[in-house]
Amino acid sequence: MSGPIKHIVMWRLRGETEAERLAARAKVKTLFEGLKGRIDGLTHIEVGADISDVDYACDVVLVSEFTDSAALKAYATHPEHLRVREELGDLRIGRFQVDYPVKETGA
Repeated sequence: MSGPIKHIVMWRLRGETEAERLAARAKVKTLFEGLKGRIDGLTHIEVGADISDVDYACDVVLVSEFTDSAALKAYATHPEHLRVREELGDLRIGRFQVDYPVKETGA
């Protein structure tokens, strides 16, 4: 598949107390936002922490975009991405992902 790909991941995170959950969210946000400019083909990355506090919500969402499916595939094994995953360890207790092509809008 050619063309831009959106890669969206949502996590549930460990944390018994409000302070632990807030720290976990901040850690995920900081580590993933630190990937900006470090991975070829990664054209956009943003991380949002849930503010709804509903029991079925995920804690954090990663919204990223890659130049194409090859760039997304390379990201999966990129040393910087693997470093982030290792630093997060078992902080993540649930993970949900969607990848889809970005439709180009014509004028």
